[in-house]
Amino acid sequence: MALAVDASRFEGVPMAPPDPILGVSEAFKADTSDLKLNLGVGAYRTEELQPAVLNVVKKAEKLMLEKGENKEYLPIEGFAAFNKATADLLLGADNPVIKQGRVATLQSLSGTGSLRLAAAFIQRYFPDAKVLISSPTWGNHKNIFNDARVPWSEYRYYDPKTVGLDFEGMIADIQAAPEGSFVLLHGCAHNPTGIDPTPEQWEKLADVIEEKKHMPFFDVAYQGFASGSLDEDASSVRLFVKRGLEVFVAQSYSKNLGLYAERIGAINVICSAPEVADRVKSQLKRLARPMYSNPPIHGAKIVANVVGDPTMFGEWKEEMEQMAGRIKNVRQKLYDSLTEKDQSGKDWSFILSQIGMFSFTGLNRPQSDNMTDKWHIYMTKDGRISLAGLNLAKCEYLADAIIDSFHNVN
Repeated sequence: MALAVDASRFEGVPMAPPDPILGVSEAFKADTSDLKLNLGVGAYRTEELQPAVLNVVKKAEKLMLEKGENKEYLPIEGFAAFNKATADLLLGADNPVIKQGRVATLQSLSGTGSLRLAAAFIQRYFPDAKVLISSPTWGNHKNIFNDARVPWSEYRYYDPKTVGLDFEGMIADIQAAPEGSFVLLHGCAHNPTGIDPTPEQWEKLADVIEEKKHMPFFDVAYQGFASGSLDEDASSVRLFVKRGLEVFVAQSYSKNLGLYAERIGAINVICSAPEVADRVKSQLKRLARPMYSNPPIHGAKIVANVVGDPTMFGEWKEEMEQMAGRIKNVRQKLYDSLTEKDQSGKDWSFILSQIGMFSFTGLNRPQSDNMTDKWHIYMTKDGRISLAGLNLAKCEYLADAIIDSFHNVN
């Protein structure tokens, strides 16, 4: 029998570039240095820099095992108890929009899947609309809208001169955008900068978005994890909803419950009337069906069990406060180490004004390369570091690396 010698039908398929975030972890694993530190991936670590499973998650899983529940398919919209719990957590259980039936909620595949489902909805029902994305933003946002064939542009956000928020530029760009644009906003703990608008600035943003008839689209990946308070971290979303605006909100439980591998999240659309919410939900279900048919059950039941049991819910809030507290302690220690070691007089206070898992160091690409090549510290090339991968014992070493890279690398 003759062997086939024809060229592969896949000759025209090029090699994809490595993922800029997940590639950091691969490089870290290959490094044999004892000094190496992985500050690239946004996943919580203990003070011993080990992955953690929350105690309340273990309790919820034990309860599920004892009940001996089956593995039947969920409906397309997901687990009903989860959908109720996630909308209540986001908006507050007593929020009028919930009581009036004006919220369309679909369980989806964590934050990424929820964003992707919403992007498909925008592409189908708002084909002429553009999405405005902060500069910079989470690396996957652009991938999601590109893949859904939704056009996007950037609005100013980060000011490299102050390592803070360029609020005037942000407002100007949102005002200049075509009427009816979708404005993607980070609900709290902006990724990658860790810089959030103040309450007064959120009010001004709401004014402009309402005036321009834009659609606010929140990505809420860190509710409860940023400040330690579920309500405080949802205040930006609730502000827009209270004004009567229609709002998209994507949620994830990867960070606040540590359910990274469970891919549990939701897309919520707050609508002007119950009948509108019904229509929106029906079309979200229609879009989800050919994508993944129905979502996984395990993570949904964990969230529903934790939120539905007052004792476990209280324990979860305590564990969230502990996680957020550890990040705050590391942030303070890093600032103290930088100010003590750096004799140049540089102001490092921006470290303390940022919030959440990440810190934007202000380091450029060559300086970030120096962090890796010389100091074995792995991070994204935009200067973002994940404080979740840092402990108190390593803060001084990190401060030495940052000071060297900032002052000695152009």
